[in-house]
Amino acid sequence: MPFLKVDQMPSAHVARRTFLATAAAGLYTATSAAASPLGPIRIGQIGVGHAHASKLSVYRNNPDYEVVGIVEPDEQLRKAAQERDPYRDLKWMTREELLNTPGLQAVLVETPVRDLLDHAAVCVAAGKHIHIDKPAGQSLPQFAAILQAAEQQKLLVQMGYMYRYNPGIVLLRQLLRDNCLGQIFEVHAVMSKVVDATDRILLAEFPGGMMFELGCHVLDLVVGILGEPADVTPYLRHSAPLNDNLNDNMLAVLEYSQATATVRTTAMEVDGFRRRHLTVCGTAGTFHLQPLDNPAAVLTLSAPYRDFKAGTQDVSFPRYIRYVDDAADMARIIRGEKKTDFPSAHDLAVQHTLLKACGEKTPSIDQ
Repeated sequence: MPFLKVDQMPSAHVARRTFLATAAAGLYTATSAAASPLGPIRIGQIGVGHAHASKLSVYRNNPDYEVVGIVEPDEQLRKAAQERDPYRDLKWMTREELLNTPGLQAVLVETPVRDLLDHAAVCVAAGKHIHIDKPAGQSLPQFAAILQAAEQQKLLVQMGYMYRYNPGIVLLRQLLRDNCLGQIFEVHAVMSKVVDATDRILLAEFPGGMMFELGCHVLDLVVGILGEPADVTPYLRHSAPLNDNLNDNMLAVLEYSQATATVRTTAMEVDGFRRRHLTVCGTAGTFHLQPLDNPAAVLTLSAPYRDFKAGTQDVSFPRYIRYVDDAADMARIIRGEKKTDFPSAHDLAVQHTLLKACGEKTPSIDQ
């Protein structure tokens, strides 16, 4: 399924080029700047073991939400987290206590990856909307069952891919929607960092290594642009002089009928954060976003579009905070103000593609 519709984008001509880039960043937060007259959404979190679990701070600072409590069955993790700012002064509960909290509507699932789907399934069975951090586990059938159960109950499953609401990516979606880049024939993404020795051992648990851990963020974008590929060829390498068996240097080539895409990810790139990028090439233009965090873009067009001229130009964006717009959009969806832009078919296609990129030969929903 190709990239999500962006029907919130402004349709009228705007006075400044930067508005095209900044409007998207404000689309979701603008509607959540003040508390809703419907009252806050009661939400809780299961787990502090995921690398992104501290995003709970975003929900605590958003008037759309009331954080009722947090669950962490691991005593060591719980003790380590209790005095950290994202979790300070919260009520610690069992999972059953959280799910039985009166008025609870949603749950953030932020456990270690191996446990994400088990907790997500229980939350959906309890009738709760969920935000699941990435990636969506190793069992495609289990993930598909969760998505199906949520759809049957009209519940939201929001994946925690951290670039979906990036203002550069939202601008890209607008350009694609309006066919400004023409037919897309090439997409290239790089997502790397340095992983320390302790974390390398933890990540080596997963055969997909760095593609499973980190490359998934940009695979989400590639599938959004081009849809699910016809074929995926993974290249798995262990390149560091360490005996941890982590596939730390990985490349996936995605094949389409009229396009190709590559995703590269490593655990050893010293300049990894600054060099993270996404390049989208079409017959009428090229969009290059680098870095992905605090993004900046170079846009080349064969014809003018709104305030963008024909030729090459730099596009700047405001600083943004990860997950702020995810949280705001989640609130709007739960309240019925809009539908999700990331339907279950997209999330399932991303997970199917990811498992192939991790070297799983025949990931099947029917297993």
